[in-house]
Amino acid sequence: MASAEDRLKNLTSENSETPLGQIPFIFSASRSAQKEFATLPMPQRMKVLSQLRHLIVEREQEISRVISRATGKPPGEALTTEVMVVADAILQIEKRAPKALGKQRVKTPITFIGKHSYVEYKPRGVVLVISPWNFPFMLAMIPVVEALAAGNSVIMKPSEETPEVGILMESIFKQLGIPEGTVQVTHGGRLLGEALIESKPDFVHFTGSVNTGKAIASATGPLLIPNTLELGGKDPMIVFEDANIERAVNGATWGAFSNAGQVCMSVERLYVENSIYDHFLDRLVEQTSKLKLGTDDSSDIGPITTSAQFQTIQSQVKAAISEGAKLLTGLDPDKWNPTSRLIPPMILTDVTHQMEIMQEETFGPVLPVMRFDSEEQAIALANDSRFGLNSSVWTKDASKGKRVISKLITGSALLNDVILTIANPYLPYGGVKDSGLGSYHADSGIQNLAIRTAVMTDPGRPLSEINWFPYQGKDELFEELLKSYWGASRNFAKFGISYLKLLSKSKDRH
Repeated sequence: MASAEDRLKNLTSENSETPLGQIPFIFSASRSAQKEFATLPMPQRMKVLSQLRHLIVEREQEISRVISRATGKPPGEALTTEVMVVADAILQIEKRAPKALGKQRVKTPITFIGKHSYVEYKPRGVVLVISPWNFPFMLAMIPVVEALAAGNSVIMKPSEETPEVGILMESIFKQLGIPEGTVQVTHGGRLLGEALIESKPDFVHFTGSVNTGKAIASATGPLLIPNTLELGGKDPMIVFEDANIERAVNGATWGAFSNAGQVCMSVERLYVENSIYDHFLDRLVEQTSKLKLGTDDSSDIGPITTSAQFQTIQSQVKAAISEGAKLLTGLDPDKWNPTSRLIPPMILTDVTHQMEIMQEETFGPVLPVMRFDSEEQAIALANDSRFGLNSSVWTKDASKGKRVISKLITGSALLNDVILTIANPYLPYGGVKDSGLGSYHADSGIQNLAIRTAVMTDPGRPLSEINWFPYQGKDELFEELLKSYWGASRNFAKFGISYLKLLSKSKDRH
């Protein structure tokens, strides 16, 4: 079987993209395959996922190298933040999906005596997964696996900025040997994405920018296509004076600069309590200065993945400096090399919330730092954002940390750690405000990729029900039922008598 590298060599600018004219055939194949795949019993579906996990582990070196070349991140980072996270997520889905998607008995109100209630889950149909370039493997594979677990077929549109990873994933699913059409990988940009949505998939899972997410919401809304939108972030990190300073410094360094800051959950705003601010900043500068910038395997920070993102980072930093921010590490943005796209990690001070660098997603190796004087001020600063993806609080006082977290408007949060909630497949992952709609991961994420049907059953023996026609002569008994069971003075004996009288009236009239 041709490797991803071989496939990439064979691509040309003329044939690399999926022709728009092929989309009807892609959807037709997907719908046919879904009908077959959905008939697989749950144990067989889980066996397919297990085989996929083993295949990913077997090809982990190739996968890591392809991700590294496509994005610029070090291979070791590609392995730990993408390949390992995907493998762990698949294992969690194998364990949890049978229960999460199984029939779930629920209680039935006492007034419906003799009936039973449950919830069941059914495949949605064709799921469209549109994924980004910053974590091109992890942010594509996990929603695909969740969709497969629920019995759907999948059409993927990986980012056109990292086509090598899309080709790699295509080769993995071909090697997996599932029925043709169950997972199809398409290649292209915005026009392809728009055409795929116009073809009316049954669900859209999108990860990417806020603007594109809003465009997808506008397109899917009139079509009533349900979706999950995982969008951008401007995540705050709050460090109190009683925090473990060394751990917090190391956490801030990794949280801000891993993957060159190109993480939706990167630390993009750092708030440090005034009493430790100077000492903390000195240690932060010292640690940041040790990071190795480059493109070889020993580098800590690689290049920015796209030229457009390089320009966005440069623009924000230049604007901040012109408005009074001070650059403590890194280079003046006018001296950055657009060819290599290597940006030394930067720490900015003297920033304000009026600056773009504190309000808009930077998505680069930039860490602006501000002081705060009180818990209330820190919370207010952290919440002063149109984003709400992730947050972190640093303190040795666990009750204080949890108290602060409870007041942060955020989709997820950590105490004395950064980023990692997305790597915990047992936690739901999603944002609030402009950071997105819905969530995936955890049982709820698997269930989100399924149609939920609420069911009530009756043995069908009685000829009538107490609430059916006719209504004449029942009003007083219904009032007694209401007061005796739900009123201030509950009287279960009176409730039973009223119910039996209603039952008798129903039998008398039929």
